Amino acid sequence: MELLFDVHAWIAFFTLAALEIVLGVDNIIVLSVLVSRLPKDRQPNARRFGLALAMLTRIALLFSITWLTRLTTPLFETFDRQISARDLVLFAGGLFLLAKAVSEIHATFEGSGHKQPSSLHSGFVAVIVQIALIDIVFSLDSVFTAVGLSNQLPIMVAAIVASVIVMMWLAGPLNDFIEKYPTIKIIALAFLILVGVLLMAEGADYHIERGYLYFAMAFSVVVEMLNIKLRRLLNGRASRREDSEEKD
Repeated sequence: MELLFDVHAWIAFFTLAALEIVLGVDNIIVLSVLVSRLPKDRQPNARRFGLALAMLTRIALLFSITWLTRLTTPLFETFDRQISARDLVLFAGGLFLLAKAVSEIHATFEGSGHKQPSSLHSGFVAVIVQIALIDIVFSLDSVFTAVGLSNQLPIMVAAIVASVIVMMWLAGPLNDFIEKYPTIKIIALAFLILVGVLLMAEGADYHIERGYLYFAMAFSVVVEMLNIKLRRLLNGRASRREDSEEKD
């Protein structure tokens, strides 16, 4: 009860929740790409289940923080760099994202972006398993960030729950937006390639600021939105010109 009337606790809560949402942007994009292979009527359930799974994974990792600290213990050394279990998980997750994004881009250009839902690749269970695996990778950075900002477990859990609720609300509209505009989907997949490279770099002990990545993504989306608006204006002018010529 003391935390409810502690101003510093509320500041920590809102800060953590905001950071969780920002760090969860790439998670939402991955989730949208994965569930896009499912039938339309099953996609909302898959998104909610996937995000709920992400929430449970992060909370479970918070309660096992002692075990998490062991992941940073060096296992072996290669090329004068010490490699830990966390590095291996990040590298494997980045490699998975890289392969997934490239395969989705290839499928989009080949015109096979929506395979039959009976296939294993687009099956509900297969999608959930892929979401679970990538959630573990994304949860590592999220949990380490939360622990670094607050030492109050209730605050960290509350921030994670609040951020997941917000992401559940954003996931549907974001998925519809990506599906509506194919060029935005390609940008999202390109963003996943960058995230995969970033995770592999971190796994190899090369730190890259995520702020640069998010800025590049936001800038690309803004430019593409301007292109979409320009295409609408040009199409509108062309249609009005055709209508006027028909009347004449």
